Amino acid sequence: MVSPRYGYHRDELYFLAAGRHLAWGYPDQPPMAPFFAKVMSAIAPGSLVLLRLPAALATGGTVAITGLIAREFGAERRAQLLAAVVVATGAVFLGAGHLLGTTVFDLLAWSILLLLLVQLLRTGNDTLWLPIGVVAGLGLLDNTLVAFLLASVGAGVLAAGPRRLLRSPWLLAGALVAAAMWAPYVVWQARHGWPQLAESRAIAAGQSGTSQPRWQIVPYQLLLVGPWTAPVWIAGLVRLWRDRALRWCRCLGIAYAVLAAIVVTTGGKGYYLAGMVPLLAAAGAQPALDWLRRGRRHRVAAIGASVLTVPAIAVALPVLPQSTFATSGLAGLNYDLGEQVAWPSYVAQIGAAYRASGATAVVTSNYGEAGAVDHYGARHGLPHAYSGQTGYWYWGPPPVHADPVLAVGFDRGFLRTVFRDVRQVGRLDNHLGLDDDEQHAPLWLCSGLRSEWRTAWPRFKST
Repeated sequence: MVSPRYGYHRDELYFLAAGRHLAWGYPDQPPMAPFFAKVMSAIAPGSLVLLRLPAALATGGTVAITGLIAREFGAERRAQLLAAVVVATGAVFLGAGHLLGTTVFDLLAWSILLLLLVQLLRTGNDTLWLPIGVVAGLGLLDNTLVAFLLASVGAGVLAAGPRRLLRSPWLLAGALVAAAMWAPYVVWQARHGWPQLAESRAIAAGQSGTSQPRWQIVPYQLLLVGPWTAPVWIAGLVRLWRDRALRWCRCLGIAYAVLAAIVVTTGGKGYYLAGMVPLLAAAGAQPALDWLRRGRRHRVAAIGASVLTVPAIAVALPVLPQSTFATSGLAGLNYDLGEQVAWPSYVAQIGAAYRASGATAVVTSNYGEAGAVDHYGARHGLPHAYSGQTGYWYWGPPPVHADPVLAVGFDRGFLRTVFRDVRQVGRLDNHLGLDDDEQHAPLWLCSGLRSEWRTAWPRFKST
């Protein structure tokens, strides 16, 4: 059990804050993750184990569904188990299952959709479009990436058939169900000027902590799942393209290629492709098992995979002590682990500066800092934090009388355009030597607001 180790991820702190401002939409995401954060924190406030329980259950569901997809391809039980093991030991699935976030529910939604699509293609049962619509609607309330999956599958069907499925009235019924379920979020986005598009442009420009160059996206899949299991899912991709026995679902192999092209072209993140891994592992499990049995390679492979899984666990999960992790270099391999460290210490330092400076409000440069202040700040005498990033900007500026303020993490040049006097009063230090996003962030005491907060606030807006 590693859920309580380290601490909250910056995104989880933000989801807790968003749950206190529950809405049908946010500038950077649909409402599902904040909803779960609100429910779980209401049951057991402050419990990381309970907060992350839905994520653990979702990952378990994804693993089980992978085995079911393999069964649809005619795999025997051991091959079904092999497919499930590929997903269960994949670094991206281990990491996603550790945190409450949009990714883990997105992976579950994709796996269910792929299972239903395989069943639809195998049986020709058009009524399956209806449950596909329901699952798609739920998935879209967690992450808009579901739309990319559906578009890619549609392109695959157009290219390889069976095109008959696209003429089914049940497809229209499923699409209407999904659209109706997604509509509240779309309306929220429209009313607020489509901020999700600005967020997508920021990701494409590399402004996210998990962004990467476009040329790395496809080869990065080897690390996301694990190079030792790559032969299984790569065999599945080749089988979907070439095996005549699976010609009935060749469109799904094409869908992977289309999806990869979309992610690379739009500058998405490497893990956007991981949702297809359950399908590929399921398709490749039986031929991989057959190959291992020849020459009795399976025992050696099982031992080797077991040994090689240990590094994946160390990279994906907080198994090392924080001090060891800080000096291990693993933060360079897994950005998310580094974002679970030192938040209580940072907030204690912000609290000390706030009390000593006589500030009347705290304004932070990002949602992680603001979420940490909101979660840990009361014990240090800190008020609710304000930030211009993502959802925090929509929750409004500091009160009109807030002057002076303690500003966290900003560039002095920017603050000088808003305040007449800007004086540094400290820097954050995690005391671990970990170079995370907050290490050495400056603390500024700002006074002499040049205009009212409602006038100045638009300048703080950021994605």
